[in-house]
Amino acid sequence: MSRFSSADAVYEYLNRFLNFERKLEPTEYRLDRMRALHELHGRPDRAFRVVHVAGSKGKGSTSAMIASVIGRSHGPVGLFTSPHLLSFTERIMVDGRPVDTAILCACAERLAAAMDGLGPEDFPGGENPTYFELLTLLGFLCFREAGCAWAVIEVGLGGRLDSTNVVEPEACVITPIELEHTELLGNTIAAIAGEKAGIMKPGVPVFTSAARPEALAVFRETAARLGSPLTVLGEAALLSELSIGREGTSVTVRFGKPVGGCGEIRLRTPMIGAVQAQNAALAAMTTLSLGFTEADTIAGIARAVLRARFEIVPSMPPVVLDGAHTADSIRACADDFRRIFPGGGLLLFGCAKDKNPAAMAAELAVSFDRVLITRPGTFKESDPPAMARAFTEAGMAVELLEDTAEAIAAARSRSRETGLPLLVTGSFYLCAEAARLLEKDSSGS
Repeated sequence: MSRFSSADAVYEYLNRFLNFERKLEPTEYRLDRMRALHELHGRPDRAFRVVHVAGSKGKGSTSAMIASVIGRSHGPVGLFTSPHLLSFTERIMVDGRPVDTAILCACAERLAAAMDGLGPEDFPGGENPTYFELLTLLGFLCFREAGCAWAVIEVGLGGRLDSTNVVEPEACVITPIELEHTELLGNTIAAIAGEKAGIMKPGVPVFTSAARPEALAVFRETAARLGSPLTVLGEAALLSELSIGREGTSVTVRFGKPVGGCGEIRLRTPMIGAVQAQNAALAAMTTLSLGFTEADTIAGIARAVLRARFEIVPSMPPVVLDGAHTADSIRACADDFRRIFPGGGLLLFGCAKDKNPAAMAAELAVSFDRVLITRPGTFKESDPPAMARAFTEAGMAVELLEDTAEAIAAARSRSRETGLPLLVTGSFYLCAEAARLLEKDSSGS
């Protein structure tokens, strides 16, 4: 009899292993341990064709769009992303839905049975596999079990030594690069780009929407060395006729040279924001180059969604959930908020301790004059007083309520009192807490 009867039981098992998403701890990042795990299970990563996606921002949305296009004609298609909002099964999607519980539990049983009796000494480096390594393996096992012909795999952290970098992809996709996780990836754009470029494979085409010259220089050098064709969105295509509203984003993409026989394509995505136009264009450039049709590309991108990416939760007044947690992504979020809600709004902010609240505060101060600061839940370590100081120094009026549920309730109450929309941002974990409470309110429970 299987030891797993629910997704919660699987999640509880995985969380017995070291989880770097909860708190970064010193260790040696390595791929040989991941390869050993895959060998134990007959290399499930080779059971399907892969598009591998890295980058600092937009990689989750781009991955969802590419998977949606592929699923139009080559389903079932797997999608592996992180983080999740309400359930970890959101990370292992098949045809746009969390993997079937029966498949999840059966694959988890195989994984756990193979781990029984094994200790740190049985793995390269003398350390047990981590939570994310086992989660990645579980995702691949589920995709194989579900009969996926393709899977779109989003990198968890960096690229070169990320647990997903055991795949042999059909295409590599790299979204824009920012300064992020500098304690692990390096403190320059070039260094971080080098880690992202680590997903490139000899002869495998690479598609990127990165625009920073320092990042592009690294990508060009790596692609040339590996003999990998490199296509840069800003050079290969022109974006125009951008339209952004509460219902989504539309953009026209004109290719300098036809891609897959397509010279121009009009795209619409239900995801909101100028960055989503760029993500849609990158996804289209990738899928058309891989031989997917223009019709499937248009229809697939039009149905792809991912939560907490400028997600407007239906309520009165509206609540916007956006997991932006870097200066660039916060700037894009604030720009879109001003465009959609020109009458202003209220701000609830919380970020993890390893982020840069000062840089984000400087961007948000352009659009908001006051902020309610809180912890982004209890999953990740945070420093609310440091956040409060950063926003005060940015010239904003600051209120600090460290209890997350209390802060969300207070922000919602003030939103109702003033009639102003509420933006919740700074962390996917804060968005998750807000989403849970909003769903609880809407259900009346």
